[in-house]
Amino acid sequence: MELGRAGLAWAAALLLAALGAQAAAGDFDPYRVLGVGRSSSQADIKKAYKRLAREWHPDKNKDPGAEDRFIQISKAYEILSNEEKRANFDRYGDAGESQGYSQHQHRQFHHFHEGFYFDESFFHFPFNSERRDTSDEKYLLHFSHYVNEIVPDSFRKPYLIKITSDWCFSCIHIEPVWKEVAQELEALGAGIGVVHAGYERRLAHHLGAHSTPSLLGLINGKITFFHNAVVRENLRQFVENLLPGNLVEKITDKNYIRFLSNWKKENKPHVLLFDHMPVVPLLYKLTAFAYRDYFSFGYVYVGLRGTEELSSQYNINVYTPTMMVFKEHTDRPADVVQAREMKKQLIDDFLSQNKFLVVARLTNQRLFQELCPVKKSHRQRKHCVVLLTGEGEKFAEAYEAFLTFAAANTKDTLKFVHIYNDRQPEFADALLMDDEKYRGKSAVAVLERRNNAGKIAYKTLEEAWQGSKEDNFILLDLLDQLRTDPGLLSSETVLADLNDELAPMFLIRWLYSTLDYISDCWDSLFHSNWREMMPLLSLLFSALFILFGTVIVQAFSDSSDTRDSPPSEKEETAAKTEKNDASFGKESNSRMPKKGFVEVTELTDINYNSNLVRLRPGHMNVVLILSNSTKTALLQKFALEVYTFTGSSSLHFSFLSLDKHREWLEYLLEFAQDAAPIPNQYDKHFLERDYTGYVLALNGHKKYFCLFKPHRSGDEGGTSGSCEDYDSSLHTEARGKSSCSPGSRSLKNKLHKLSFWMERLLEGSLQRFYIPSWPALD
Repeated sequence: MELGRAGLAWAAALLLAALGAQAAAGDFDPYRVLGVGRSSSQADIKKAYKRLAREWHPDKNKDPGAEDRFIQISKAYEILSNEEKRANFDRYGDAGESQGYSQHQHRQFHHFHEGFYFDESFFHFPFNSERRDTSDEKYLLHFSHYVNEIVPDSFRKPYLIKITSDWCFSCIHIEPVWKEVAQELEALGAGIGVVHAGYERRLAHHLGAHSTPSLLGLINGKITFFHNAVVRENLRQFVENLLPGNLVEKITDKNYIRFLSNWKKENKPHVLLFDHMPVVPLLYKLTAFAYRDYFSFGYVYVGLRGTEELSSQYNINVYTPTMMVFKEHTDRPADVVQAREMKKQLIDDFLSQNKFLVVARLTNQRLFQELCPVKKSHRQRKHCVVLLTGEGEKFAEAYEAFLTFAAANTKDTLKFVHIYNDRQPEFADALLMDDEKYRGKSAVAVLERRNNAGKIAYKTLEEAWQGSKEDNFILLDLLDQLRTDPGLLSSETVLADLNDELAPMFLIRWLYSTLDYISDCWDSLFHSNWREMMPLLSLLFSALFILFGTVIVQAFSDSSDTRDSPPSEKEETAAKTEKNDASFGKESNSRMPKKGFVEVTELTDINYNSNLVRLRPGHMNVVLILSNSTKTALLQKFALEVYTFTGSSSLHFSFLSLDKHREWLEYLLEFAQDAAPIPNQYDKHFLERDYTGYVLALNGHKKYFCLFKPHRSGDEGGTSGSCEDYDSSLHTEARGKSSCSPGSRSLKNKLHKLSFWMERLLEGSLQRFYIPSWPALD
């Protein structure tokens, strides 16, 4: 009986609380809070909200009731900006929480006669995770997604990221502004992200966000926190400030010729946007950042005095935004687009079709891979027509003729490019084979990439390219035949990676890195919290303590050493002894091994199993191929090239005698026919093949090897050398008598660039040749 009365009492109390909450909800009038009428449009409601939000924002208004007032304003705008919630309020007078109490009254007290029960929505707060804004769900970030996708993508566009959590009272304040800005920036090309600190603690800690809400920007992998009031203008300006300041150049009548003429130096098309806005639009800046590797961007404010000549030159309609792309010719644009409202999709389509010059210059490996992709099937054949030429007026006529030919033969299956022979000598030598008839002249080659390792099929025109009508007919006939007979590309070779001609010097890269580091430290010092600064401050104070401690100790030591006293007899004797020891040390040091010391053992049938076949996993044996006559010269050069890699315990260094084990070596090279083809048995020079200078990196456990071929020199036999100028400190554990032969100086050139090959070996980027089993070493 008493339990029944207690239940009735609890039920009555909860009923009164529910009625009180209903009355409180009924007293809330969003129209009255925003000061608008029931017939007001969405534009009027939005305008009233912005005005009141700026006035009552807690960061600006210090009134004690400003925070409560701001919450009411945000709640009122959330109701009236949503047509469904607004209609529900107009119909039932409900503030959007219960959606008409009269319709859902039975859900609050369900089966009351069977026992006390209430729905969890009775204690549903607006900032609970289940009521989190669904618009944020598509922006939610996870740690792996952030590291693998967002960070690499930040090199193409900046990201604005919000850190939020459940029960975050202040997160409600910024929600309307965040929603508006996120939609606007995403349409312009910026990235948006949301991190829920309650579920992604690891990512929030990685970003350095120790409180919610937090807003930060991410660009080029670098994080910058937002510290101003959360309003639309500040957030837009924050994202704009993340971008580099030199993305877009202001163009007028005075500098447009210089700007457009830089296409040859920068090797990229130039884009001009003509618009009547006095400032560069954010959409254009974001586009310039995304395509900065392919274009140079300029902006022309047509309303500015001093742009009349430019507008007249290209017949610009000053009332409609116009975008032009210029390539090799500055007097006329290569492509034009006009629209009353430039949209991101329109600009992306326009620029994607004009990413390269008509005849682009191959300045790095990335550009070569984009312009000349690897053949994937017989239907997707793409051929590159390469002009191998030089710089200067001497080659200008041949280049102009090639450019005219390329402009008249634009096809999806053909790409026209050119290189400077003196800047890419390895590329030119591979296609021209040092033929004398091309020396000092231009040449044309047609090639097709076969794999990513550098293998290509090609054909070089028999005569040098002069741009005559006969040259045009010969090239046109070859391209027509290729459409039906791809076998015309009868020659094959392996191309080394292109040099990056436009890469900044080391000093400039170091300077930029230093400036970025100083900027990060400055930002951390004034904006980051003390939890993040403690490691840096601890390191700084430790360094200062050690520095001042050293200075003080040194000062006391100097004061005690400067006392004037004649040297004693013991000190004179010690000085003489020290002098004698120094002379002895000098003699002994002459017998010590110098810097070039490398332990190189001969690979024989005795140590073959231990040094190769049973080599521990992860270990490799780097083997130099030599003969008795070339042993001294090649071993000394080999030691100098690999010395910097001797610190790795997984590398072992050996040499193999070609005179003893030629059959073993040629058996291995049969598995590397693409990289080092060997002659067949009917070749009269079969037994005379010179493999000296070859280097093999042998992985005994996984049964594969990597191959280094000797650097090609002009005349190996025409240069004589002596043994006296070599480093006599090289110590090798070898058998047999070393000898020095004429031409040893040229023999050393065979191992030119071996150190670069070793770097690629450690990186794991070399081509691997697998074998079924290791042959016996007889």
